[in-house]
Amino acid sequence: MVTGHGCPMWVPLVENSEASSPGADYFIKQEIDRLMSTDPLIDTIVLACTHYPLLYDKIIRYVPDGVKVVSQGSIIADSLVDYLRRHPGMDARCQRGGEVEYLTTENAGKFSEMATIFLGRPVNASQITL
Repeated sequence: MVTGHGCPMWVPLVENSEASSPGADYFIKQEIDRLMSTDPLIDTIVLACTHYPLLYDKIIRYVPDGVKVVSQGSIIADSLVDYLRRHPGMDARCQRGGEVEYLTTENAGKFSEMATIFLGRPVNASQITL
């Protein structure tokens, strides 16, 4: 059985640079408790949002023993590795050592700030108009 559960406060925690704050613990524990109360037999939680892996260390603190927490990032990365292993011609076409330029139609400063959090390294984006 699959149980869906939204955590509407988690994205704002990340986007407002509060993911590591003590206040984040309150909202994370609250949602984990709500999820587990809907189905105490849950054995795996899939973090199905790009923001949630940034809360992973706090999430696992409140998940009951025996419940596995899976981040979608590792699933996607493993799937890509498997695909490239099965399609060596495609792997050969992939460029390595390229450069990345970040362009956004939104606020470049906010984009850069969020991208830096997600990527764990400085990102400088430029705003463009389409």
